[in-house]
Amino acid sequence: MGSFSIWHWLIVLVIVMLIFGTKKLRNIGTDLGGAVRGFKEGMREGDKAAEPPAPAQVTGKTVEGEVREKSEHRA
Repeated sequence: MGSFSIWHWLIVLVIVMLIFGTKKLRNIGTDLGGAVRGFKEGMREGDKAAEPPAPAQVTGKTVEGEVREKSEHRA
């Protein structure tokens, strides 16, 4: 009543291949692989977005200017 032997697993594999066919099983494997790959890429992008931005570099220069009203037309 313990675990299945190798012969049990081979019989199950043959039955699954007869029911679904090798093409269907290949398509399922391809879809599953693509989903896992997409998940990993999403996790990498999420890690990059969670990183704190680099601190601004201070150059010691002062920039002077004045604030003007926003105009509708620019020349």
